[in-house]
Amino acid sequence: MQKEFISHITEIIIANIDDEQFGVSELASKLHMSRSTLLRKIRKQTKLSASQFIRQVRLEMAMDMLKNESYTVSEISYKVGFGSTSYFIKCFREHYGFPPGEAGKQKPEIQDEPEEKSPGYSSVKRVSFLILSVVLLSILAYSIWPLSSESVNETEKSIAVLPFKNESSDSTNVYFINGLMESTLNNLQKIKDLRVLSRTSVEKYRNVNMSVPEIAEELGVNYFVEGSGQKSGDRVLLHIQLIEAATGRHIWAEQYNRVVSDVFALQNEVATKIADAIEAIVTPEELENIEKVPTDNLAAYDLYLQSRNPILTGNREGYEKAIDLLEQAIELDPEFAMAYADLSISYFFMDLYQTEKQYTDIINNYADKAMLYDPRSDLSLIAKAFYYMQTNEYQLALPHLEKALEYNPNSAIAIQTLSDYYARIVPNTSKYLEYALKGLQINSSATDSTASSYLYLHLSNAFIQSGFVDEAVRYIDKSLEYDPQNYYSPYVKAYILYARDRDIGETRELLLDELRKDSTRLDILQEVAKIYFYEENYERAYHYYDQFISAKEAQGLNIYPQEDIRIAVTLEKMGMEDEAEAFVQSYADYCEADQSIYKGASMASLHAYHGEYEKAIEQLKLFAEQDNIQYWILLFMDEDPIMANLKKMPEYQAVKQRIDDRFWKNHESIRESLAEEGLI
Repeated sequence: MQKEFISHITEIIIANIDDEQFGVSELASKLHMSRSTLLRKIRKQTKLSASQFIRQVRLEMAMDMLKNESYTVSEISYKVGFGSTSYFIKCFREHYGFPPGEAGKQKPEIQDEPEEKSPGYSSVKRVSFLILSVVLLSILAYSIWPLSSESVNETEKSIAVLPFKNESSDSTNVYFINGLMESTLNNLQKIKDLRVLSRTSVEKYRNVNMSVPEIAEELGVNYFVEGSGQKSGDRVLLHIQLIEAATGRHIWAEQYNRVVSDVFALQNEVATKIADAIEAIVTPEELENIEKVPTDNLAAYDLYLQSRNPILTGNREGYEKAIDLLEQAIELDPEFAMAYADLSISYFFMDLYQTEKQYTDIINNYADKAMLYDPRSDLSLIAKAFYYMQTNEYQLALPHLEKALEYNPNSAIAIQTLSDYYARIVPNTSKYLEYALKGLQINSSATDSTASSYLYLHLSNAFIQSGFVDEAVRYIDKSLEYDPQNYYSPYVKAYILYARDRDIGETRELLLDELRKDSTRLDILQEVAKIYFYEENYERAYHYYDQFISAKEAQGLNIYPQEDIRIAVTLEKMGMEDEAEAFVQSYADYCEADQSIYKGASMASLHAYHGEYEKAIEQLKLFAEQDNIQYWILLFMDEDPIMANLKKMPEYQAVKQRIDDRFWKNHESIRESLAEEGLI
């Protein structure tokens, strides 16, 4: 049955082989089954995703045509459904280990063919042979190899650059050796075909006594770069080696003795040789980016290297020290883009938690200088994105962050910022989960247990918002394993358990436990009040809302404006109509200004409060067209007393079902997408 199914879908793919647009959805339609069913069946029987399987059939057909037809490589690429010849060549090389132009040089197959054959027999025979080959290869892959070919390639091309050892007698040269390590890391990060762990993931291994296989088990990579070096006068001696993680086998090693003025050529050579040894594909654009010389002034570069460790401390004192060094660097080289970018970023983080921003113009000025001198640098683009975030122009920040990730696919700061962007600034559950997972891939072992705990907290939060309850439970437990004192994980876990158990009393008690630990927490105060509100215990809800309002006003905070309508209802129930009216007006102002995908739901609550049920239904219909909404909307909409009378409307259940159906359809689409990308 496996052979029959694979044979059947192979025939369908071949029948549509020249259609570039023929993909998973089209194949599912031809088979009269859902995408998810098709994905499960193909993965179960071949350990390949559906898109991988389609690509494999196209490449097998291309190989057949290269050996038996007289078309050019470009012609064949289009005949087998590749819209780009360069992408076809890349995929072909990955699949076969050599470019399509060398296909004819491979040892030819010996085939017995009948002396007489009807027209088209050869073509039919080749297609039939191709189908059988794909079927057999797929069954063999399922029977023999536990991982898909994509998973193997990903593991083989994952790499961590361990902290380099300083062998100089002068300990003040540590920054220079660290700079060589970070430059090697940065160059490798620019290669999309590699998964390169961030510096924070490896920093904790600087002074530990662990074997390479032991570190590999923690980090989940297949290769390590180890290095040691010393700087003496105007010369630098560097010994560097590439190690296979599972066995500790040395794959490549070299010792360099260069003058300091050759440091950039040295860094570039090391990165390209490592990529070659791993057989990573490096595009011409990536190679150009790697070979770019940041500055012609070695003294300026030396100051830049000295600024790196202070920046990585992440505290104000470190930023101030780095700024002083970077400003000296740009005095020596007024066109040093990396120095301008780090200046802008340092000032941004110094201003991040300040109520009154002090450095907005400085951040913008340095970011513009960085963009002027190197607009293709991920750091320049991130600096400009941070300026737009400083001024709350978030839509302008987004394309700069996405472009930064294009130039540096392993940029930890770009991925983390995009994760936060889609979690908090422009909520999008699908994107939040995607970047949270990517963040985990390149930060697989953070510097300490607290950092790891927060990493898993964000991932758990991203999973639950998209309705992945089991995954959310698993990762929130990992977060608490790393740091039981994590400030936010117990709070998030309370709601994750509600999503699993639907026990609102349990949720309330868990939140009260957290509030007892710190009665000043405004986030927990309003959550406890809200749970009592859902339970229609308005006296207890008022008890906590009153504390929340008093603390918020005393501190001059404008937070949780979406709660104002529930506060208004609670105040009304307590006979405080005048106070309630002020909160109703505040909530109306919030709804008017809301530009998020949740506006329809917010407006529905406002109309329901006023008894305008037809208008409320119309707003819910608009909300039902939104994608990537948070799971909490589904869980608590029916629990909200404000919706009690609205639920009696004949159309309510139908529109609520539309909201639910759209959410779960998106949920399944997210699952399929993440599975195809190897993220889950």
